[in-house]
Amino acid sequence: MSKLIRNALAGTLPMAILALPAQALPAREGHQAPVIRAEPVQGVYNQSWYNYVADINEAEKELTSDLKRATDREDKADAWEEYEVELADADKDYVKEMRQRGYKVGRVTVLAYNDR
Repeated sequence: MSKLIRNALAGTLPMAILALPAQALPAREGHQAPVIRAEPVQGVYNQSWYNYVADINEAEKELTSDLKRATDREDKADAWEEYEVELADADKDYVKEMRQRGYKVGRVTVLAYNDR
């Protein structure tokens, strides 16, 4: 467990530091950046949210590390693919836990359509 997390859990740092996941890293060329939740479902900060945040932060650390070690384009593509899968898994697990606890989970996506 990192020193930052230990200090926050011990009460010497505010929990707000741990409550927000890092912003999504820039997308690889030709792809959209993965969506990362900026706020918990229905504003509920619970253990499921903190687990989600930890999963996102861990995925970003792994991506950064993998990209530093990458020696060719294929290694970089593999690193990005793994990152995207980990983000999807983290979101899926979080949504599942919140639904099991009785929270309604939804996401609105607005698409622009131009039929000119």
